[in-house]
Amino acid sequence: MTSSLIRGRPRRAKAHICVRVAHAVLGVVVGAGWLVLPVMTVGAQDPVPVAPTGTVASAAAPQQDGTSTADLVLPLIAAVAAVGLAGYGYLRRTRRARTRTTPGIVSAAPPAPTPADSERQARAALVLADDCVRTSREELAFVQARFAETDTEPFRQALRAAETELAAACAIWRRYEQGVPEDAVARRQALVGVVGRCAEAGRRLDAQAPALDRLRELEGPGQAGALEVAEGRFRELTGRTLIAEDTLTALHDRCTPTAVAPVTGYLEQAKDRLVFATMRLNEARQSADADAGARAAGPLRAAEGAVAQADVLVTGVERLAAELRAAAELVPAALTGAEAEIAATRKGGVPAPLTSGELHARLAHADGVLAAVREQLTAGPYDPLDALRRIARAVERLETGHAGAPSAAALLVARSSVAGAEDFVTVHRGAVGPEARVRLAEAARELGAGRAGRADTLAREARDLAERNVRAHGNPHTSADGDTPGLAAAVLGGVLLAENPDGGPPASYGGPETRARRGF
Repeated sequence: MTSSLIRGRPRRAKAHICVRVAHAVLGVVVGAGWLVLPVMTVGAQDPVPVAPTGTVASAAAPQQDGTSTADLVLPLIAAVAAVGLAGYGYLRRTRRARTRTTPGIVSAAPPAPTPADSERQARAALVLADDCVRTSREELAFVQARFAETDTEPFRQALRAAETELAAACAIWRRYEQGVPEDAVARRQALVGVVGRCAEAGRRLDAQAPALDRLRELEGPGQAGALEVAEGRFRELTGRTLIAEDTLTALHDRCTPTAVAPVTGYLEQAKDRLVFATMRLNEARQSADADAGARAAGPLRAAEGAVAQADVLVTGVERLAAELRAAAELVPAALTGAEAEIAATRKGGVPAPLTSGELHARLAHADGVLAAVREQLTAGPYDPLDALRRIARAVERLETGHAGAPSAAALLVARSSVAGAEDFVTVHRGAVGPEARVRLAEAARELGAGRAGRADTLAREARDLAERNVRAHGNPHTSADGDTPGLAAAVLGGVLLAENPDGGPPASYGGPETRARRGF
């Protein structure tokens, strides 16, 4: 079959070849004409001069023979030269056409991807794999609410395997961002590794998606049970949202605006997703009552996704309130522990990594931090988590390596930062890029390794990057006029895959090949 690219060869290229062939033919014709011209001009009617007699005639005969030979040789040489030039031009044109990569010309080999192309591919693979993992985690929670642990174990294993592959891909990308490795070939291989790990994560989820559909039977007998679970969680969340409003009001009275900033707007977004869930649950229930089970699966899955994200938002408010209470209770003990660390450092001498001047400056800084925190405690509302963060960092800079209240404070702060960043990325993943996701993955690794200070720093960086992505994309808490209520927020949160003006199909458990298998 002729390639479409070959069929689409520009006429200009064909015209050049035709011109070359025409030149060759013309040269042959001219040469042949020159050869036969003497024969054509000699006729029976032409006057033939009478050769002179004697010695004059014998001398003229050789001259006439020489002129006749030249008339034959010169046209032959011209014809051969014309054919040779035309052939050389044709071969050269053909060779150039085979090696060109311009549109319309088939290249002998596709060009190698540039580093920028490879980076774009790796970035896209990271975002897609992370979205698949998060969506699969959300749907699996509804599956676990209905079925026994033995029934859901294969899906949990596939999800854990996908999470492991994704974590490895994030680690490779993070080192790549930091310039490791330095060799160009090794860096290209690192990007290949990122894409490969992400592809494997998706493959693990894709492999289990059909079995999960068979277990849930959303288009058949299992639909009624799935609707009951989703509607039950919806009702529970509606009540929790009302309570969370009172909780948030109390936080504003007790703490500074910066303390409450991590969950600002969360309840409004939760209500938006609950409105969207209400509409989809009604669609699913109506389809189920009309025995149109196939049409109910898509709205039901979209409702589950919206309910899951509303749960994340409401839980974020509840968790922050609990963390702020725990932090406020821990601040006095952290202050006492920090003062003990400072006193022990002054008596114990200069730690090995520091000079006496550096130690003196850090001790003075720690004294200033503790004094400022004590002043905030007596002045009025403050941010308990930020106070603990400042205390823990002041002591950490002394490099004593001792545990105690400051270490417990650092751990509480780090857990809060990681959880807050995780929630934000989850409910805004339709706009969040790979940098924030990779920072968040690294923060989780550092927290698991017990490096609380490093985990807190990375989680705050991840949250900041994610918020920038959302500001650039737009953060619609309410729908625009004429749109389905909550539609824009559902797309922003990745509940819908934004493949058409209606928001697209709902995201499902699975990898890139199966996550959009359920439409409306």
